[in-house]
Amino acid sequence: MHTVIARGNAITAYTLSVAACLTFCCFLSVAFIDYKANATLNTVIVAVKNVADYSASREKNDLGYLTFDLQTDLTPLFNWNVKQLFLYLTAEYQTENNNFNQVVLWDKIILRGDNAILDFKNMNTKYYFWDDGNGLRGNKNVTLTLSWNIIPNAGLLPSVNAFGSHTFAFPPGYTSLRM
Repeated sequence: MHTVIARGNAITAYTLSVAACLTFCCFLSVAFIDYKANATLNTVIVAVKNVADYSASREKNDLGYLTFDLQTDLTPLFNWNVKQLFLYLTAEYQTENNNFNQVVLWDKIILRGDNAILDFKNMNTKYYFWDDGNGLRGNKNVTLTLSWNIIPNAGLLPSVNAFGSHTFAFPPGYTSLRM
């Protein structure tokens, strides 16, 4: 008849099929949830400096400096399938050299069970706001956007933009202040 190995193979295959079916049903239970939320962003201090880049050429590029306010409630985004949120704040702008520039300025990981109500005032950026030339000085159309990646237990890894963004302008001259 059947050997022990054949019976073990049949049991393992059946168990894996049932586990895959249950995982897919769990994914379907949250697949159509809208993970959008409102975010209020504002800039507090905005300045631009012209400093030498870290590259070997030592040419001078624009370095933006800003502090920002952020208010949002991300508590409704958590359900049984969300392990964590990876938040990131991006700045998008256009220069003469590039039609589309996007720079990540700040990020944060929020685990399930952590406080998901954010109310930050006068926050510094976590990463440098470098431009690959001199496109920040006097740029009047820089947009800050908060986005997040949902890290689930099972299923897709959606990337979501918050409702609400903030557009600001860099000053027309360079600052010489130390920041």
